[in-house]
Amino acid sequence: MALLKCLLFVLFTSLLLDDSSSASKARHHKWDVEYVYWKPDCLEGVVIGINGQFPGPTIRAKAGDTVVVELKNKLTTEGVVIHWHGIRQLGTPWADGTAAISQCAINPGQSFEYRFKVDKPGTYFYHGHYGMQRSAGLYGSLIVDAADGDKEPFKYDGEFNFLLSDWWHQSISAQEVGLSSIPFRWIGEPQSILINGRGQYNCSIAAKYMEGMNTCGKMASPQCRPEVLQVLPNKTYRLRIASSTALASLNLAIGGHNMVVVEADGNHVQPFTVTDMDIYSGESYSVLFTTDQNPSSNYWISIGVRGRLPNTQPAIAILNYRPNTPSKIPSSAPPVTPAWNDYAHSKSFSYKIFALNGSPKPPSVSNRRVSLLNTQTKVNGYTKWAINNISLTLPTTPYLGAIKFGLKNVYDEEKPPEGFPEDYDVMHPPANPNSIQGNKVYKFDFMSTVDVILQNANALSGNVSEIHPWHLHGHDFWVLGYGDGRFTDKDVAKFNLKNPPLRNTVVIFPYGWTALRFVADNPGVWAFHCHIEPHLHMGMGVIFAEGVERVGNIPKDALSCGVDATIMTNGTHHP
Repeated sequence: MALLKCLLFVLFTSLLLDDSSSASKARHHKWDVEYVYWKPDCLEGVVIGINGQFPGPTIRAKAGDTVVVELKNKLTTEGVVIHWHGIRQLGTPWADGTAAISQCAINPGQSFEYRFKVDKPGTYFYHGHYGMQRSAGLYGSLIVDAADGDKEPFKYDGEFNFLLSDWWHQSISAQEVGLSSIPFRWIGEPQSILINGRGQYNCSIAAKYMEGMNTCGKMASPQCRPEVLQVLPNKTYRLRIASSTALASLNLAIGGHNMVVVEADGNHVQPFTVTDMDIYSGESYSVLFTTDQNPSSNYWISIGVRGRLPNTQPAIAILNYRPNTPSKIPSSAPPVTPAWNDYAHSKSFSYKIFALNGSPKPPSVSNRRVSLLNTQTKVNGYTKWAINNISLTLPTTPYLGAIKFGLKNVYDEEKPPEGFPEDYDVMHPPANPNSIQGNKVYKFDFMSTVDVILQNANALSGNVSEIHPWHLHGHDFWVLGYGDGRFTDKDVAKFNLKNPPLRNTVVIFPYGWTALRFVADNPGVWAFHCHIEPHLHMGMGVIFAEGVERVGNIPKDALSCGVDATIMTNGTHHP
């Protein structure tokens, strides 16, 4: 009888432990990263694929789960890393996937295991963070659903996912050489905008869908066939949208349908209704739309370029009301993208984003303010971007290991400038266009509250100031406000401390400023940079560090490169 009771107790306990409906799970993935032939916009080219597919596989998990990705680099001539965009990497800073910052690049033939926890639901994505490999197609979606027993603060009947990107026919090698040449050779505008890796190059709207396929680059190929969202009338759907573009700022509209924005960068926002929305590189959103239009018709979804004089035709998808066939051409023309330089329209969208009631509020005061001036500059005749007159270059040894183990002569240990000259005129080209390269680190006291002022300025050419979306690794931050012209102390009074949205990516508008606040509560070394790929390549970024002494055992293969690698890896192991 005692034995039977013991067996029943063991069985009951094992059932509790194995209750997968309530317990967190480990989601295992095994990836081979290699170049493959593909037709992203109906013209065959070479992309970086994962397990032979482009874009890479979608990762789906629930909040609280652990994601495990065993990645093997099958690129024969270059390293690789993967950044999990929007995942804060709490307790696992070495898994952030930033070459020379959080880890060594994974060399050809080598493998690396990414293991990290996804702590909150939201729409995320992943992408390469070595060289310009994101431009070569190394990206995919990462979606985190609410944990079992939890609910999101909105309801819907079905769900779709759009991962947006831009595509060039020129290789990233040629682009990198051009960006680092005298004379400077810009990459130009993309040939295509892709939706879930699919676009159509040099193809008119009339031929873009079902009719006239033979005149549209053999669009019958499933690799470039337009996306179709099949819906039923009088239902509400969630559309997840993330932008992995290398350059393009985009605008999305669904013909005849309103959209209600409910999520931004994995954080709930006060719902608001729009007819179109801007999406900058690195941002993600969820919108709800209701199929309340004429059910006998289909409708265009159009995604066009904003913030730059467009030389790329809009991407399209089709909203297919069932039981109509997908081949039924919509009776109305695709939505027209707002003028590329209608910044008032762009600002009106960004200014409507507020945190959902009950969201965490920022500390009322900060311990430190860092002002970062974005300027286009020259370094020894090469065209670069600089922050406070320093164009970022990365060391050969990852910052994380160098700071953790106190290594010397790895990076410049002088304090970087906290601001820029008071007489700098942000409205005109710099009087002295020359800057320097460097790899200094902004070090913050652990648990301190930091304000960052992102200040935009005129580029090297007169009357030119660009949009820059900035992404912070390892954190969400509160967006306290935006403004035009140069930031002054008087602007602090304008800060929104009541309901500022939490984001991981934010835009600075031409000739303007954006104010952020975050708490330095995540031990590690974190990149903060413009998410436009060529701008980062040209030096538009800085490095933040906090509480590195609190970082636990770092896996050996994350640090086995650069100087004194044996010191860093001696005795370390996987946690």
